[in-house]
Amino acid sequence: MAGGRRWSGRLLRGLEFVAYPATAGAAGALLAVGIVTWLPALAATARGLQDWRTDGETRLFRAVLRAFARYRRTLLPHSATGLAAAVLLAANLYFLSGRTGLAAFALFFGQVGILALFVLYHLAVAVCAARDPDGTPARWRRAALAFAFGAPSRGLGLLATAAAAPILTVVLPLGPILFGASIPLLYGLYLADRLDADTAPRARTRQGSTR
Repeated sequence: MAGGRRWSGRLLRGLEFVAYPATAGAAGALLAVGIVTWLPALAATARGLQDWRTDGETRLFRAVLRAFARYRRTLLPHSATGLAAAVLLAANLYFLSGRTGLAAFALFFGQVGILALFVLYHLAVAVCAARDPDGTPARWRRAALAFAFGAPSRGLGLLATAAAAPILTVVLPLGPILFGASIPLLYGLYLADRLDADTAPRARTRQGSTR
């Protein structure tokens, strides 16, 4: 009997790791329908996931909507600039995909590399904004640069998750929409927690050595 209760409890906890990211992803996708609001929506999704992870928030749809009101004001200019850059990258890729020759090949994959860095950086911005909701966009951008590019393994892991999530969830109804952003953001929040755990002992050691 006790074993059955333990099994059912584990099953429920496992289902939470599907249901809550899906709920946050649905809210974020709805908010991103405005297109230019994509970055505030991404940050709001990350904030909802962070509330769930740290405070046990279960009404994630409402939490994401609530966070969006804050991030829309602060991140909309960055979001508009990023959208223009993404459109330019897409146009370049479309143009180069129809060209032949070594130069076109090199330029095409150069643009792919820039696109990968673009995705990685903006995922990091969303993660940093979610963990520091009272910060400023400038502080989030500085933190995102350090987080995304400070360690190759961390950046590659986050980028690989961003690439794999839509592919692995395509078999689910609306899978890429529900999980394409929420899973990479959830992994990014986990990586940020690990980074804090790794740097805290070093900071204490430095403080002790200066006394």
